[in-house]
Amino acid sequence: MNISYGARREVMKHIEKYMLDNMQTYLKSIDTNWQPSDFLPDSSKDNFFEEVKELQECAKDLPYDLIAVLIGDTITEEALPTYESWLATVEGVSKDEEGGWMKWLRYWTAEENRHGDLLNKYLYLSGRVDMRQMEISTQYLIADGFDIGTDRDPYRNFIYTSFQELATNISHRRVASLAKKNGDTLLSKMCGVIASDEARHAKAYTDFISQIFKVDQSEAMIAFEDMMRKKIVMPAHFLREIGKKAGDTFSHFADAAQRLGVYTAVDYVDILQDLIKSWNIEQVTDLTDAGEKARDYIMKLPGRLTRIADRMKDPGLEYKFAWIHAM
Repeated sequence: MNISYGARREVMKHIEKYMLDNMQTYLKSIDTNWQPSDFLPDSSKDNFFEEVKELQECAKDLPYDLIAVLIGDTITEEALPTYESWLATVEGVSKDEEGGWMKWLRYWTAEENRHGDLLNKYLYLSGRVDMRQMEISTQYLIADGFDIGTDRDPYRNFIYTSFQELATNISHRRVASLAKKNGDTLLSKMCGVIASDEARHAKAYTDFISQIFKVDQSEAMIAFEDMMRKKIVMPAHFLREIGKKAGDTFSHFADAAQRLGVYTAVDYVDILQDLIKSWNIEQVTDLTDAGEKARDYIMKLPGRLTRIADRMKDPGLEYKFAWIHAM
């Protein structure tokens, strides 16, 4: 990438005040925010074992693919150290800052951290999961790291997080609906509150990019085009189980999500269209020739991807994950 990071740092500094002024819109107060213990059986109570038994009764009939997707989502959420360290290297994010972008990063990470904690404890109590195998996959995902094609560019990174937070909102929301349909109201509530967090975070990152489009429209447009040409890969794209190579398990996880309708090729196109609308791409003015070419590519892309998605068949081959106990 041929990027002027000096100009990027100036833009990041310019929109920093907007971010700080609006943090309370995008993040909730720690003192009053929900915590994992609000939803889980309390081990200090006399009825703890009865509540665990009830949790297990509700979880025992959840479909295999739903458990697989929930585990994959949990591992993705638990790989948070990778995402925090990646964002800390972005140009314009100084680790020495007390009130700037590092403040956002720390507070965003703190909210996200609750997701993995909650889902991990639920899965542990459910009795459906080989926790050691799941923990091995989590450790591998953190150790392997990931390459999402953004380098240290804040524009590409915020475009990626805008897309990814919208995707995780969809995934958790759909799991919540399926859990409720299958009689697990507790899991449904858990995934519902996580989805709500992801929606607020998506709003934050899309708003940050909106501010960038106001002052550096051509470079923002080119960054958007570049990320879509590369395709937005999921944070868990290196997901693997014991004895497998990095990425070997991700395709099976994605197939399970596609079969369930939790996250599909159509959703990918819908998110792209949402971002085009949110950033008012068609109406952006004063673009360079390169910016206009980038916009032309972006505006035509949903149609191309829709035609591809329409030809795709739901994967029929089921895979047996090492994470899940045989029933």
